[in-house]
Amino acid sequence: MRFTDGYWELRPGVEMLRPRDVDSVEAGAGTLTVHAPTAPITGRGVTVSRPVVTVTFDAPADGVIGVRIEHLQGGRDRGPHFAINREPGTVKVVVPDGEGAGDGPAELTSGGLTARVATGGPWHVDFVADGEVLTSSSHRSVGIATTPDGEFVHEQLTLGVGEHVYGLGERFGAFVKNGQSVDIWNEDGGTASEQAYKNVPFYLTDRGYGVFVAHPERVSFEVGSEVVSRTQFSVPGQSLQYYVIHGPTPAEILRRYTALTGRPAVVPAWSYGLWLSTSFTTDYSESTVMSFVDGMAERDIPLSVFHFDCFWMRQFHWCDFVWDPATFPDPEGMLARLHNRGLKVCVWINPYIAQRSHLFREGKEKGYLVKTADGDVWQWDHWQAGMALVDLTNPEAAAWYQDKLRVLLDQGVDCFKTDFGERIPTDVVWHDGSDPQRMHNYYAALYNRTVFELLEQERGRGEAVVFARSATAGTQAYPVHWGGDCESTFVSMAESLRGGLSLSLSGFGYWSHDIGGFEGTPDPAVFKRWVAFGLLSSHSRLHGSSSYRVPWVFDDEAVDVTRKFTRLKMRLMPYLGRLGHVAAEEGLPVMRPMVLQFPDDRTAASVDTQYLLGPSLLVAPVFSESRVEYYVPAGEWTRLSDVGGAGLAPTVTGPSWVTEEHGFDSLPLFVRPGTVLPVGDRDDRPDYAWAEGVTLRCTRLPEGFDEEVLVPGGTGAPATFRVRYASGVVHVTSADAPGGWGVENDGRKARATGPGEVRL
Repeated sequence: MRFTDGYWELRPGVEMLRPRDVDSVEAGAGTLTVHAPTAPITGRGVTVSRPVVTVTFDAPADGVIGVRIEHLQGGRDRGPHFAINREPGTVKVVVPDGEGAGDGPAELTSGGLTARVATGGPWHVDFVADGEVLTSSSHRSVGIATTPDGEFVHEQLTLGVGEHVYGLGERFGAFVKNGQSVDIWNEDGGTASEQAYKNVPFYLTDRGYGVFVAHPERVSFEVGSEVVSRTQFSVPGQSLQYYVIHGPTPAEILRRYTALTGRPAVVPAWSYGLWLSTSFTTDYSESTVMSFVDGMAERDIPLSVFHFDCFWMRQFHWCDFVWDPATFPDPEGMLARLHNRGLKVCVWINPYIAQRSHLFREGKEKGYLVKTADGDVWQWDHWQAGMALVDLTNPEAAAWYQDKLRVLLDQGVDCFKTDFGERIPTDVVWHDGSDPQRMHNYYAALYNRTVFELLEQERGRGEAVVFARSATAGTQAYPVHWGGDCESTFVSMAESLRGGLSLSLSGFGYWSHDIGGFEGTPDPAVFKRWVAFGLLSSHSRLHGSSSYRVPWVFDDEAVDVTRKFTRLKMRLMPYLGRLGHVAAEEGLPVMRPMVLQFPDDRTAASVDTQYLLGPSLLVAPVFSESRVEYYVPAGEWTRLSDVGGAGLAPTVTGPSWVTEEHGFDSLPLFVRPGTVLPVGDRDDRPDYAWAEGVTLRCTRLPEGFDEEVLVPGGTGAPATFRVRYASGVVHVTSADAPGGWGVENDGRKARATGPGEVRL
């Protein structure tokens, strides 16, 4: 949202109050409060009818400073609010020794971050770390705006020369957000527009800090757009709350941000395997499903999860959570048969109740559906005829909704695709009195939390997983999330990746996308390229809209490509499983933009057509039939031999851009120098004992290398290996290896059994 006409003038109908002077500063228990009139105080008479802006600084955690800007404080607080995990560390508050303004700066320090407030002259706040100003709020930064559309509060934080801004949720446009206007408002807009399913009012920059605007309602960002040297964010009302989060690295910013707002749960091992869907509007029945499952087995393609999309229920009945008896007359028997094949089962749901659903009358009678101001059930025909919305602010309604899903779990369903949750009305009344504007985005978190917590109750912690489309800040705690409705083209494949990279810099640990695209039918080239990309993502699902995604409907090579990359992912499970634990423990994503791992590489700052799978594997999807261009940071990177690349050099030295031709069974996939990559000994399923039979592949270890490699257990016991390298010898020891294990280095191999050591 913009308030100015150029730099000097306000837009027609806009009036603006700004803090111009500091009247007083007050030190509290871990807080600093500044009272700033909107004109210089030159005498007593100036204070009459003079508005005052109150700015309060606090420290919810080390390296994090909260800032609350307020004009009028008498309004009701209707909620909801993002949960903030407050763990205050070392906080120091300093106020000037003199009695008046201008006697020196006032400061609040949290860990290594300081907010330094000028008490004389124009309004100015510097956020300082390690003796360097990271960003500032200057004399035209804070504004209390009255506009034809209502009242707003905005802040503008300065941008430095060459500073790049990232995040703001899953956004499919340019990866670097400089120059963009972004509204944080969940919409069902596909991947080809400026709208987003997952809007997160958090950004980070490569200058060493991030900013979280703690408002669930619409937050409007102008990133170097309204004022090209600043990032502006504004909210409606009389107050604005934000947090400045120090790094200095992007990884450390994410660690602090996710400690503040929540970290992803550990997901079950089986969820990393290949998911296959019925697709959306295709015709399917139990015989169709079993033919797909048999077809995958006959073609030796490991399958882990089968997903039933919307039409597992009767048309016009979404959601009643009742299997369509015409196509699935024996759901319990069918689910048992799928389980006997070693598969998990996912079914599609949403929080909407169609008028023809038997749950509509029940929900209406019990008061569990969202209402209008007149007390009627809110309804419309968009998506399902006469549909209503479950009021999840009502604990009884949430429990009722969970009870309906529990029936499906008792039948044998293992997880849910929590679709939709973006089309949340604002002309309604919520059970708990929540502000409808704030509930619009927040509902996504409430919806996914309700389902995820049910799965944890019924299946246990570590066994819960959803496939969610809508999200906002904090929803990362309820994984997994997928990219939504994309087209079946190379262009859409690339825009999907941009969305995933932006989401990963918004605190989300896991991400997936519809392999082959959702809308339309991909040509075989698009499908095969997308398969490689999809199976080198944290989670992998074959899903479409009006056409199937079983690989044999494309060509025989598509079958071979799907088999190859599925089996590769299964072998990488000791590595991927560890990345999942890192996401849960530290808040770092499985799929990482180049800038996250290489923040000092100026080229990496804007690369958005490739990524790192964890810290050690560089993946460059091919967005054409054969030609790919990718960037390699400094060092000698080794091509992972498992994906072929016949005729290509086994190593590439960076920093450099490289152009190559690849067959459909290959893509640029490199191991970072100095890596010990744990590779499993099974390629038929993701849920196995990862440490048993593991091979530690050592790649260009530097002299003096000495690190511990942790391999999670999967379905077995975990193991820790200490890997050292000196004078050309790799020395590996383990005190808890549960079975056989091996080491590879420079073409040499050795194996051991149980606790012991290997020298190579």
